[in-house]
Amino acid sequence: MLRAVLAALLVAVAPAPPPAGPVPLRGWNVEDKTHRGPDALRDITERHFRDLSAHGFTFVRLLVFWDDLEPVPGHYSERYLARIERILDWAHRYRLRVLLDAHQDVYGPAFGGHRGIPEWATRTDGLPYTPHPGDWFSEYYEPAVQAAFEHLYQDADLRNAQARMWQVLAARFVRHPAVLGYDLMNEPMGKVRPGEDFPAAARRIESTQLTPMYGRIAAAIRRVDRRHWLFVEPTPAAGEGLPTGLGRIADPKVVYAPHLYDAAMEAGRDYDPASGWLVRFEAAVVRYAREYKVPVVVGEWGSPRSELPHMRRFYRDATASMERYTSGWASYTWCYGAGYCAVDTAGRFLPNKELTARPFTPSGPALD
Repeated sequence: MLRAVLAALLVAVAPAPPPAGPVPLRGWNVEDKTHRGPDALRDITERHFRDLSAHGFTFVRLLVFWDDLEPVPGHYSERYLARIERILDWAHRYRLRVLLDAHQDVYGPAFGGHRGIPEWATRTDGLPYTPHPGDWFSEYYEPAVQAAFEHLYQDADLRNAQARMWQVLAARFVRHPAVLGYDLMNEPMGKVRPGEDFPAAARRIESTQLTPMYGRIAAAIRRVDRRHWLFVEPTPAAGEGLPTGLGRIADPKVVYAPHLYDAAMEAGRDYDPASGWLVRFEAAVVRYAREYKVPVVVGEWGSPRSELPHMRRFYRDATASMERYTSGWASYTWCYGAGYCAVDTAGRFLPNKELTARPFTPSGPALD
């Protein structure tokens, strides 16, 4: 297996064909968090990409999971890579650009069956973990989960494993014409130390742990792929409009990719136009982008209750705001059902989500 991986890496450093021309990025996340192993990505079909294209969207953020790619240390699933490639082929057929997102929720499957970082790369120091049904985000504060993040950031073997995983992905897809870039880690979190509140912890994690982690992954990817954009995320604290502690990532093709979520709306409440939340978020994002001279793409945003009275105002305000400072965005998520889904089972937009299909003229640079 190692010989095959190394061979793939050597092939991947060959010059890639010229990229497609730049396009404004406006689209949706596409995911299958339910199926894994032999059934991984089964819920994602050609219909997703045909429908997205038919509504004028140009961009997809595709969730992929390390636990499916490398279920056993050093053994990478060819079946999983082939399924990602099939999805990328669909995207290319319908002229959609794809961001490959290394997704994690509550670290990974060691905790309540979430997805992300494999169980073999989970170290808890024997600390407790208690699930929180109906409030999964609070599980990030469980001692075992916080210990797992600390080990990922600190332990040399786990750092190296994460870098190798990214090299395998980048080597496999460096030539694929649908690929725009790589989102290095979804909504990273970490340990809140005694005496810290969450904003202070988030700034420290971003400054002292995420910044060097992104630098390590960027260096690893650049050994096999010098072409694609690298998307870096702050902690979810940025969604509340808090300034990030993330530093400069030493790479010429970095995109800042925060998520736009309000905690009250996440809990099912209506949008409050008078809260000032969107204004704070925009100011914080623009501050980082200007300081480090990087483009911005909002990787996730949306609401589970788009039918509420002020939600039409929310979709108008959010898209108008993002038009002022981003190169694009991906709403959450293109699925056929209810809640966060874009459309119902018949393919009709859920209330107010049709506003995402309006023409969008980003002020940020077009990414190619």
